[in-house]
Amino acid sequence: MKFDVVVIGAGAAGLMSAATAAARGRKVLVLDHAKQAGKKILISGGGRCNFTNMDVVPGNYLCGNPHFVKSALAQYSHWDFIGMVCRHGIAYHERDHGQLFCDDSAKEIVQMLLSECDQHGVQLRLRTEIQSVSHGEEGFSLATSLGRIQAESLIVATGGLSMPKLGATPYGYQLAEQFGLTVLPTRAGLVPLTLRPEDKQHFEPLSGISLTTSIQAGPRGKPSGPAFTEQMLITHRGVSGPAVLQASNYRGIGEPVCVDLLPSADVAELLAEAKSKSPKRQLLTVLSEWLPGRLAEALMARQAWSNEQIAQLSKAQISEIAQSLNAFELKPAGDEGYRTAEVTLGGIDTDQISSKTMECKTVSGLFFAGEVLDVTGWLGGYNFQWAWSSGYVAGQNA
Repeated sequence: MKFDVVVIGAGAAGLMSAATAAARGRKVLVLDHAKQAGKKILISGGGRCNFTNMDVVPGNYLCGNPHFVKSALAQYSHWDFIGMVCRHGIAYHERDHGQLFCDDSAKEIVQMLLSECDQHGVQLRLRTEIQSVSHGEEGFSLATSLGRIQAESLIVATGGLSMPKLGATPYGYQLAEQFGLTVLPTRAGLVPLTLRPEDKQHFEPLSGISLTTSIQAGPRGKPSGPAFTEQMLITHRGVSGPAVLQASNYRGIGEPVCVDLLPSADVAELLAEAKSKSPKRQLLTVLSEWLPGRLAEALMARQAWSNEQIAQLSKAQISEIAQSLNAFELKPAGDEGYRTAEVTLGGIDTDQISSKTMECKTVSGLFFAGEVLDVTGWLGGYNFQWAWSSGYVAGQNA
């Protein structure tokens, strides 16, 4: 079998690149080992798919080369994808922070991509094993469970390592290394953090409590990334929620995170005011007005604060309590790993890829798109937008 373009991976970037290439008149085949196309799309956003964001800028992405994402995002913007969604009659709505979700189901996004592929004659083959890939003067030769397949161009859109239960594998990285490319170290991104035993004993009983916090990776006063003001959820294993997931992308291995438990307040000022107005009230009573009561109790136990009257607090004690609440330094044991991670940090070094075409600089006709590259977006639709943008660019040039 001979094709102009073979795409490996029937996920977001793969389907987008296939539809785009086929719309140019290219004969396109998509291969995937999975039983179903777009599996990660289907479970995303609680089944409603946070398919992009109303405000997408290069600063929303982590990459070894921060300029790499600019060209693709400019060539195919969030407005372009929103336009496709509207053409297919998919109803959607905006949530906090500009996140766009389907009103009904993530299935609509997968069906839209498959319809685009069908319209332009893309052939999709699932449950297909790729045994080997070689490159010569006439392009690429793939030995597969379908037989030998020839292609002028090859697009690798195999995704990362997150959520292995959905079929994630390191195949894309192995293929890149086969062709002499560097793969930067990978780790789980947008991932819940686990607690050390000494913290878990205090916080595990609070599982299910959620509150608005501002979280920044890195030790107090030495941040590794921006602060994210969103919900934090206490779980039986540690902490999760949007603020935690966002900060996890910037947290170095072994680093703490700094949590402002009252991001809209200066705790030192609040305590001074409480001391002036209600000096006989006890510390726990006051803290429970600002925080969930059980969390206030747990913090007092962890920090060994005595439940004395506010009037008895010294300036040093007020300062220590304020710092603990406005800049609580939490040292996680680690994270939950690829099992629950939404994305994979690291991947194929973008210095070896043309940002304008997604083509490998050293192997003609070899393209990469999506999460397999060293590009990771924030939580909120940015990773899907990278899949659409990079997939479009690869499809336009393959």
